[in-house]
Amino acid sequence: MVQQIMDSINGYLWSNVLIAFALLSGLYYTIRTKGAQFRYIKLMTKYMFEKNDSNVGRSAFQSFALTMSTRVGTGNIAGVASAISIGGPGAVFWMWVSAIFGAGTTIIECTLSQVYKSKDGDEYRGGPQYFIDRGLGIKWYAMLFAICSVFALGFCTPGMQANAIADAMNVAFGINKMMMGVIIAVLSSLIIFGGIKRISKFAELIAPIMAIVYICVAVIMIVLNFKQIPEVLSLIFSSAFGAQAIFGGIVGNAIMMGVKRGIYSNEAGMGTASQGAATAEVSHPAKSGLVQAMSVYIDTIFVCTATAMMILFTGMYNVDGIIENLPGIQAGPGYVQGAIDTFIPGFGSSFVAVAMLFFAFTTILGNYYAAETGAAYICKKSKNINQKYLLGVLRIATISAILIFCSKPSLLAWALADLGMGVMSWLNLTALILLSNVALKVFKDFEEQYKLNGKTSFDPEKLGIKNTEVWKKSSTISDK
Repeated sequence: MVQQIMDSINGYLWSNVLIAFALLSGLYYTIRTKGAQFRYIKLMTKYMFEKNDSNVGRSAFQSFALTMSTRVGTGNIAGVASAISIGGPGAVFWMWVSAIFGAGTTIIECTLSQVYKSKDGDEYRGGPQYFIDRGLGIKWYAMLFAICSVFALGFCTPGMQANAIADAMNVAFGINKMMMGVIIAVLSSLIIFGGIKRISKFAELIAPIMAIVYICVAVIMIVLNFKQIPEVLSLIFSSAFGAQAIFGGIVGNAIMMGVKRGIYSNEAGMGTASQGAATAEVSHPAKSGLVQAMSVYIDTIFVCTATAMMILFTGMYNVDGIIENLPGIQAGPGYVQGAIDTFIPGFGSSFVAVAMLFFAFTTILGNYYAAETGAAYICKKSKNINQKYLLGVLRIATISAILIFCSKPSLLAWALADLGMGVMSWLNLTALILLSNVALKVFKDFEEQYKLNGKTSFDPEKLGIKNTEVWKKSSTISDK
C-alpha cells in the first residue's frame, strides 16, 4: 500500500510537466548565457584546480569533489539500467540532453548559491534555502525547501543508496543485506559525525578515483568492441525518436526516463549540488558555477555513458514488454554485472558491487552534508530549535534509514527517493526562474571582467544586489 501511494504521488511529481520544466529551463539558461557550458570548458578545468589560500571555506577542487560525491552514485549504474529497461536504448540520448541543458542550469544555481552564501564558523553554507530567503525574500518558501531537503537527503536517499549497496554485495559475495546495512551505518557514522571537513576530505580522496577506475574499465570494453560503436550509437539515436519500429511505442518513456534518471544522476536543478558548491572560496560566484558544470558532464556524459555502452554493447538488458535478454533479472546492477561477465567471467559481479559500494557510500555522505545545511538554516531561523539537537536527530535518521531500507524491496527504496527529489526539483527550479535575472547579471559581470584582463572580483553593491552576507564583507577578494 505504501508503495502504491508513493508511486501515485510520484506520477504527479515526475509528470511530463516537470520533465518539460527542467529541459526548457536549461535551454533558456543556455541561450541567455550564449552556451557558457560549451564556451568555457577550458576555464572550468582551470578554476577547478585553483588553490584556496585563506583559512575559510573549501578549495574549488574540494567543493567539486564534494558535489561529485553526491552526483556519482547508484544513478550512474542502477539508474541507467532502469532508464533503459523502461525507455529502451533511446533513454540514453535523453540523459545526454538532460546533462547538456542541466550544465546550464547548474551554472545558474551554483552562481546564486555563491552570491547568497552564509558564513558558519570557518566554513560557508549556501543553497536554495539561502538564495530563496535573501534573493526572493520569501521566508516560508526558504523554510519549506530546507525542511524538504532535510527529509529527502537525510532520510529518503540514504535508504535507497544503502539498498543498492546491499543488493550488489549480496549478489556478488553473498553478504547478508542486514549485515551490510550495519557495516554501512557504522562507516557512515564515523564520517558524518566528523562534520564537513571529514566529509570533504573523504570525498576529495575517493570520488575522483572511483569515477576514473570505473570509466577505465568501460573504456577497455568499448575499445574491445569499437566496431560496434556506430551500431550502438545508431540504436540510441533512432530509438530516441521512435525510428526503430520495435521501440516506436515507448518514445514517451524514453524521454521521461532519460530526463528523470539523468536529473537524478547529475542533480542539475535539484538544489543538492549547489549546497556543496557554496562551500568554495572563490573570487567570483560565477567561477563556482563553471566548475560545477564540469561535474555534470563527468557524471552523465562520461560515467552514465560508460554504463550504457557496456550494457548495450553486450545486449545485457531487458525492455519491459519488448525485449527479455536477461529473464528474471531486475533492472539494476545486474545488467552491468552481466555485461562485464561477458568478457571477464566472474569479474563483473564483484567489480560492480565494489563500484556500487563506493559510489553509493560517498553519495550518502554528500547528501547528508546537504541535509545538514538545511538543518543549519532551520536552526538559524528558528531560535527555539537547538542546532546540536537537530543535527543529532538528523544523524540518527540517516543511520536509521540505512538500516531500515538496506533489506527492503528496491522499488520501495527508489520510490521514496523519487518522492524527495521530485519535491526538491519543483521548489528549486521555480526559485531559479524567479532569480535568473540576478544570476545572469552576475555571470555577465564575470565575463566582462574576464575579457578585460583575465582577472575577476565581485562587488554586489556595484550590481545592485542586496543581502549578500559574505561578499558584503569580503568584496575585495580577487584573483592574484
